[in-house]
Amino acid sequence: MHTDIVFDEAKAALEGAATVMFIGRRDRLLGDDVQALLPDGAAAVWDAMIDAIKPGDAGATAGTFLPGGPRVMAGVLPEACSRHNTPTRAHSLGNLAAKAPGSGDVAIIIAVEQADYALASGVAAARAFPAFSRKTGDDGRRRVRIAFSADDGKPVDLERIRIIAEGARMAARLVDTPTNELHTDAFVELARETAATLDADISVLQGEALAHAGLGGLWGVGKAANRPPALVVLTHNPAGAEKTVVWVGKGIVYDTGGLSLKSKTGMPGMKGDMGGAAAVIGGFAAAVRAGCKHRLVAILCLAENAIGPRALRNDDIITLYSGKTVEINNTDAEGRLVVGDGVAWAVRHHAPDVLVDLATLTGAQLVATGHRHAASVCNDDDLEATAVAVGKLCGDLVHPLPYVPEFYRKEFKSPVADLKNSVKDRMNAQSSCAAQFIAEHLGDYQNLWLHLDIAGASGNGERGTGYGVALLVELLDRL
Repeated sequence: MHTDIVFDEAKAALEGAATVMFIGRRDRLLGDDVQALLPDGAAAVWDAMIDAIKPGDAGATAGTFLPGGPRVMAGVLPEACSRHNTPTRAHSLGNLAAKAPGSGDVAIIIAVEQADYALASGVAAARAFPAFSRKTGDDGRRRVRIAFSADDGKPVDLERIRIIAEGARMAARLVDTPTNELHTDAFVELARETAATLDADISVLQGEALAHAGLGGLWGVGKAANRPPALVVLTHNPAGAEKTVVWVGKGIVYDTGGLSLKSKTGMPGMKGDMGGAAAVIGGFAAAVRAGCKHRLVAILCLAENAIGPRALRNDDIITLYSGKTVEINNTDAEGRLVVGDGVAWAVRHHAPDVLVDLATLTGAQLVATGHRHAASVCNDDDLEATAVAVGKLCGDLVHPLPYVPEFYRKEFKSPVADLKNSVKDRMNAQSSCAAQFIAEHLGDYQNLWLHLDIAGASGNGERGTGYGVALLVELLDRL
């Protein structure tokens, strides 16, 4: 079933819908503004239906059929919301929206406490309807109209929410797409099409050109695959731009682990190891369409970590674009090699004022911050705090990890090279260490740097989330 997402005014959204779903906290769903939007006949049972729902920590739904009218559903969000969660309850909201029936047009009215909760709520509702499917017979279409009713009476910027939601759904679709379709060549072509649509500049280094240019990390990781690795750079350069912001995304389109082969249970799902690059290209498209005023550079580090006669070996020594040599002691710690090249390229060629990299980098991130929060490592207190605050408002949650380079550099010591690529002590803040490996390739860069490990947040079960798009775009407005 293909789902078209439309953001609309509440009364327009209700017209012709086969299912009408209202989502909000209990008090909001009992508010006069929501009551005024109920279809004919629903008011008589509404209060009782809301009272019967026990939302718990995850939220819950109930529904009823109206004679001759639409199916009416209520999704009650949880009351509990700790200080490390988003007050929008966005993740619960998305799960409730996903319970809308799979056929017929749907109207989702989200009752928010304040208008600035609408972005997180709208993106969460939109990403509840995945854009990728290859199920046979799954060729129907339906429309989901999403609207808002804000208790503070302030206007909601529907167009901005639409643009960001489309970027997030694009990123989620890419994460869901298998590698036989989204190989490196296909990703490069997608980037070219995106650049043409946005009137952005694009440059591509691919295959052995990477080796000749000194990008030993990208070339080393991707050279064994049938489709060559690539460094893709998209640039938006508006007149009068005063800041340069660079985003670098890890784009491992499939990760076998290389010769440090993953297990039969550890390998499925590795089509999503390009979640960082998906967020970067989705965020770039959204930011440009939303009128980004900064010079914005998106760098995609694309490779397939395959095995074969040319595969990178443990004990090999490669040279990254930073000029640093790396002794390979784990071919399954490949993401940091390609992102290391990406950030070194960013620093040398684009002189960023702010540099952000996103990567599905470490399993240890899930141990540290779980499935919902990306783990951040940042060289600046204010930027770190801003990322956390923005994450709470846009729904892409962030939690900081320690930034202490002097504690972590020792983990990468090698007797024969500048660095090893994997830590010596796996009990010493692995995710912070992995970020530090990337930081070792920043050279003398002294400006703002934010690393986001999105290994958990990039996916929800077996589906991509589009994590990072809303966070990246909203961060731009607060630089």
